[in-house]
Parts: sequence; C-alpha cells; structure tokens
Amino acid sequence: MSKITTELLLERAVPRSTRLRKIETLNLSKLQLKTGDLDPRLFSRLRHLQKLDLSDNLLDKFPNSLTLPDLRVLNCNNNKLEDVTALKQFPLLEELTYENNVYLTLNDDYKVMFLLQNLRLLNGKDITKLANHVRRVNSRKLTSKVTAHWEKFFRDQLPEKHTAEQVKSIKKKFLKSVQTNVVYGPSSLSEFTRWRVKMIAEEFLTYSLGLEINSDTEPEEKADENEEESTESPREAAEDVAQVGDFSSYISNVTVTPSKRKRNHSRSSPGNKRSKSQANTEEEAEDVTAEPLHFLQCHSKGNSREDFKTQLWSCVFEPVLDSGTRKDPIVSSSRTVATCGGESVCLIDCETGTVLKKYKVATEEFFSVAWTTLTMVISDSRKKAHNILAAAGRRGIVKLIHVAADFCYGEIKAHKKPIATVCFSPTQETHLFTASYDKRIALWDIGIPDCDYNFKASQLLVLEAASIPLRIALVPTCPEQYLLAGCEDGCFAWNIKLDKGQKSRPFEAIFQFPDDESMTTSHRVDGLAFLNDDVVVSKSSKPGCIYLWSWSRSFDAKGKGCQRTMSAVILAELEWSTTDMSYLTLSTCPAKDYVFCGDEKGSVWMYNLSNYTTAWGSAKGKRSERRISPTQILKWPELRVNGEQPPEILVNNVVADPAFTYLVVLTSVNITAIWKKS
Repeated sequence: MSKITTELLLERAVPRSTRLRKIETLNLSKLQLKTGDLDPRLFSRLRHLQKLDLSDNLLDKFPNSLTLPDLRVLNCNNNKLEDVTALKQFPLLEELTYENNVYLTLNDDYKVMFLLQNLRLLNGKDITKLANHVRRVNSRKLTSKVTAHWEKFFRDQLPEKHTAEQVKSIKKKFLKSVQTNVVYGPSSLSEFTRWRVKMIAEEFLTYSLGLEINSDTEPEEKADENEEESTESPREAAEDVAQVGDFSSYISNVTVTPSKRKRNHSRSSPGNKRSKSQANTEEEAEDVTAEPLHFLQCHSKGNSREDFKTQLWSCVFEPVLDSGTRKDPIVSSSRTVATCGGESVCLIDCETGTVLKKYKVATEEFFSVAWTTLTMVISDSRKKAHNILAAAGRRGIVKLIHVAADFCYGEIKAHKKPIATVCFSPTQETHLFTASYDKRIALWDIGIPDCDYNFKASQLLVLEAASIPLRIALVPTCPEQYLLAGCEDGCFAWNIKLDKGQKSRPFEAIFQFPDDESMTTSHRVDGLAFLNDDVVVSKSSKPGCIYLWSWSRSFDAKGKGCQRTMSAVILAELEWSTTDMSYLTLSTCPAKDYVFCGDEKGSVWMYNLSNYTTAWGSAKGKRSERRISPTQILKWPELRVNGEQPPEILVNNVVADPAFTYLVVLTSVNITAIWKKS
C-alpha cells in the first residue's frame, strides 16, 4: 500500500487544507518515500500546487506523469536520484534543489537548465546567464556541428528516391556516428553533449530533411554509466580538454602504416636471433591491421602542455556491469580504460578519445590501478552493482574511488614504502593484493561501503618476498590458492589459501630459467601474465627474450616445504627487442591468444599464438625449437609537437581490451596512444 494518502497530503499541506485542489505548498520530506509511492492519479488532483518539498527520502527517479501544471519550487535534496529528464513535465519550475544526490553530476545540471526554460535558481545559485548560454549558444554550436557532420559524411549516402528501409538504415548510422564524433566543451560535460547531440540530430532528420524518426524507432543505445563528470572543476576540465585537443591536432593528419612481420616457412640458422619461426600448422595465424586513433597528453603535471617527462605506468579496462562480468571475457569490459601516471588517474573513452574523469593527488605518483565490482546497498532494501577503482603508488596508500559517483570514498594505508602493483581477486570481489617496495605482498579485504560510504578494511595475509615484487598474477585454475610474482631477483610462488593459520608466509617456490647453458633463479622478472589457464608469459632481464612456460608442469603442488627451487618448463621463447632496458612490461589477451609488449623505440610487438596453444596444452607438448617472431610490430608514428618530435619514447605498458578492439599504449613521455583494430 502506498505511503501517500489523501489524508496525508491534506495534513502535510502548509497550511493544512481540507481539499487537494486548494493546496499550494506541500511538505513531504523525511517520509522514506520511494518512487512507487508517488501516485500520479493522486498527484493529478494537486492542480494548484506551487511548492513541493520531497527532501530526505529514497527517490531514485520521478514518475513521468505527476501532472503538477503550476509547480514553481521543488526540493529533492538527500535522495537517490539517478536521472533528471522527467523534470521536464514541470515547465513552470523556477527554483530547483537536488543536492546530496550522489548519482547526479554536472551533466544533469546542464540537462535541467536546457529542459526547464523558466529555471532561475539551481541548488541555491542564480543560473540565469549560464542557462541562456546552454539553451542558445551551446545549442547553436552543436546544431552547426551536427549539420556539418551530415553534409560531410552522410548527405551523399541517401538516394534521391529512398525507401523506408534506406531511411531507417541511414538514420541509425547517422545517430551513432554523430554522438561518437561531435565533441564540444569540457570533457566533464561529454555525457550532456551526447544527449543534446542525439536530440538535435533527431530534430534535424525530422524537420530539416523530412525523414520520419518516430516510426519503427529502435531502442536507444545506452551510454556507459561510467561516462560522467570529472572530479575537477569545470574550468580545470576545460583546460585539460583544450590541452588534449591542441595536442591531438598536431597529429590528426598523420597517416600511419604499421610495419608487419608475418610467419613463413623458410629455414634459418638456429643461432640467428632474428630468425623466423615455423608455425605448428599449415594455416598461418591471422594477421591484423591496427590504426592509430588518438594520442592524448592527459596526465600532465599542473596541466602543463610542456610536460613530456611524466611516466605513465598502468591501464585497465573497466568491466561492464550488466554482462555477467567475469564469466565471459569477451563481453566483460567496456571501451572505457583507467590509466595512471604522475599525480593523476584518468578514465578515457577509447572510441572518442574523451577524458571522462580525472582524479588528482598533488603529492602522489600513481603506479597501478585495478577494478572490482561491488554490490552496494543504496537504500533500505535496494542493492546495485557498482565499479570501484583502486589506485596506488609512491605513498604506499590505496585510494578507493566510486567512479559513478565521482567520489574517492576511502583510502588504505597499506605499506610504508611505494606500491608497485595492485590486483583484485577474480573470485572474491573485496580481496585486493598490494605488492610493495618493502618486499611484501599484502592481501586486504576492502569491505563493502554502506550508503554513507562507511567501510572497514582489514589485512588478511602478508607474503614475504626475497626482493621487490614488480608484477603479480593469480593462477587462473586456483586463484584462491596460489599467487605468482615477478620480482627484482626472480619469479616466486606463494600459497595464499586462507584456511591456513599462518598469516605471514615465505614463498613456497622459486623458478629457474635458462641462462646460456645453465639454469638460474637470479634475474629480474618485470613482465608477468597468464595467456590461458596454464601458460605463463614472463619477461626477464635477459635481452631479447620473453618466455612462455607451463604452470602445471613447472609447479609441484604435492611437494612439501617452503622455498623450493623448481625449473620452469619452457614451451617457447618470443623474439623481442635486444634492449637491456627494464620495466617495459607485457600483457596478454587470453580470449584471442595474443601477447603484447612495447619496446624502447615506441613500438608494440604483437604475437598471435593461436597456432601453438593447442599443442602446448597436451600433456606431452614439446618446446618450440626456435624463437617465435612477432606477428606484427606497430611502429610509433612520426609525431610533431610545436614542430618538434617528442624525446626518446619508451613503451612502459600496452593493454588490449578482452575483445581486442582497442590497444592502449602508455609511454615514458606522458603520451597515451590508442590504436583500434580495423
């Protein structure tokens, strides 16, 4: 039964009333009201209501047909509102407040300024001048851009005599293209801009071209929930966008033809480092073409255009909330990637190159980021999944960021020395591993924040390392039992099972690798990842070499005792740069059997290993005799900034999304490069 009755409305009227149609001021605050309690049939009788207070309730949205034709003042503070577009049903609204609705952003402010033509005060501030700009100047600029986009790319695609099917097809393509490519204003307003662009494009098709858009309408494509405003002020965000835009303009006309190396069947001398390898099957691995999409300079210290010194270290694609997340890797991430370096963490839309959000800590240098998805209680009985980003670096502190709310809700003082890398457990969403320069790897339970963002973090385990851990990876077949780490002085494994009583543990195994004609455990492992459930990819300080080896055949799980030495069962070696430069890490795309690694010249080495993985998976899978050459090398394009080429470019990290649509390249010169597979 609804909490709102005729008797309640009459009682809460100011002053009290005997008839609904006479009520002009109504106070419905602090009643724990939910959206379903706002009955349109009952509210439609409030024909003369001018002031409505709905503050301190649990509303997540407004019903579309409350029918309050004379409403002038509305207070929605301290609710759970997620959308404001339904407010357009109150065209006479002059004053609106919705502070402390954690899911509303700057984009929503701009939406209500456009939708409510009579609005003067928003959250207590006079927005008359800004609202006029939004309704007129902003709309005029966007209309011009939308029209130009049609003229340039779509006008010639529509035949003079067109069928309904052709109209439907061109409309779909145009709406998708225009929302992706028309950009205006600061990145913090990107979601508002897409919303307005779609609206303008539909009006343009209907009124300017006479193309009906309401018949046979297809469902609107949802924009990513995470694409909302930056935590910076609008002015700071605008400065960042100008910087990124200006930088991009120098390279927008560059044409890049990637250098490719295809496998062949010619025999070469076994002693030649650059020899070509033979495929295990006659069918060659598919070669791909990737094109440079965006080059961004969005981690600059103090937003300086001259900053080509900030090192970029880590990037991870955001998981999709409604895709069954961890079950299917192909659909488990969006086109949004989190990157870190220097004092900032950025969220970037890979398709548009838009910096969606930016988080800064002036005294920090971020080294690593990781995502998890937590189911949070956002009202008394309602739960919702939200993505949480963990970021850590030089200060040894983990920052926990609720991305959709643009809120860094907490921190964990994890170590007294810098944190090199972090990762979440794939099976326990609150379990976070932090690897530090104090030669320890800690396992934390970060807890789940309540609706007021109170949370409790606790340390569950400490793994003692013999040297600084640089990269960590949980074993896919048993992520709650074993962790693998590449360290300054070797590759180690720990038993992390929590039912064991020992909270502080030494390593269980150290792995030996070939070194000329012998085996050695002493070498820096600065690249580590799993290609599939069994195959480990690691890069050592040995120049020109990346090893692929079998976890199951290398690790003796039945052996007893700690700190045992085990020989890595090598499956193959990948040919790579002969540089002795360290910390140029690698990554894998397991769903596509790809390995990626950057080099000291700005190039990305790509290896398609789909022809090898089946053979390696057999119990008697033999080692590939010759080094496997890269399937393709993406060369760094010739970029000029202010007429000059950037300094020496090292690729610190390169990561693909699970479907291998985008490739994000992080460099030593504060440039994030985004490539797209074509």
